[in-house]
Amino acid sequence: MTSQDVRESRLLYGCMGLGGSWDETPYTAADISHAEAAVEAALAIGITAFDHADIYRHGKSEAVFGEVLARAPELRERIVLQTKCGIRLPSGSRPGFYDLRGASITRSVEESLARLRTDVIDVLLLHRPDPLADPEQIASTLTSLHGQGLVRHFGVSNMSAAQIVYLQTHLDLPLIVNQLEMSLARRDWVESGVLVNTPAGSAHGFPLGTVEHCSSNGIQLQAWAALAQGRFSDGRTPASQLVTAVAERKHTTPETILLWWLQRHPARIAPVIGTSNPHRIHACLDAVRGEPDLTHEEWYELWTAARDSPLP
Repeated sequence: MTSQDVRESRLLYGCMGLGGSWDETPYTAADISHAEAAVEAALAIGITAFDHADIYRHGKSEAVFGEVLARAPELRERIVLQTKCGIRLPSGSRPGFYDLRGASITRSVEESLARLRTDVIDVLLLHRPDPLADPEQIASTLTSLHGQGLVRHFGVSNMSAAQIVYLQTHLDLPLIVNQLEMSLARRDWVESGVLVNTPAGSAHGFPLGTVEHCSSNGIQLQAWAALAQGRFSDGRTPASQLVTAVAERKHTTPETILLWWLQRHPARIAPVIGTSNPHRIHACLDAVRGEPDLTHEEWYELWTAARDSPLP
């Protein structure tokens, strides 16, 4: 049986691309087969943690994954299931909004459990901050879900250190994950630290101290959109060409270089890959099975190429 502690995972598979269209059209047999192929490819390279959210494809991402589990029930004991709640999609004339009310969290968990065809969620993340949320109510709800055996661990997504501390003050259970957009394309999490006391620093809104807080408190940083939607894998820009050159020098793939760039950071960032292409999933193999093979100088070379300007 795989450990349900997601913090032991070097790489996660993000399931947002599974389930067909981004509407309420029912998923098809082809969508299930598509999900099955992606899951099998992820398992084949050693990924055992799968990241979901209740809103992905209007719930269909979780549902097709549940179909995959129904076809291979023994798989559940080999994997970590992580999902998120707290975003309400637009409906008709009503705009989307964030919802971390206790009853909404509980309802979301119950619906995710049904779609995933499982009796427990290994990790539940609060998807985005809700300015109207009552932290005491959130804490009470999470404690109840844990006590009922419905959720093993909790975390957050897209939150700053201050927001995490504020919530943790009211919650006895530890928050063990913070999932943020981090990649060679989305670099504000690292840029903000080196641009302190420079004019350029004012252009970066990433909350200082968030990476350090998570690293110091045993909170795994997960990087969504880690492959930057293929931006550095096509060889069309100088930065992309450098990624390809480094990959060739290391006898690996451009995808691995992008993931190594994140994993090389001392915060031990765990990238989330979202491609549903089995070939591209397999291209991430070296990021699962070994330590990132980038020197200090190579890491900075990639960074400065991506930012297209020298460091201050």
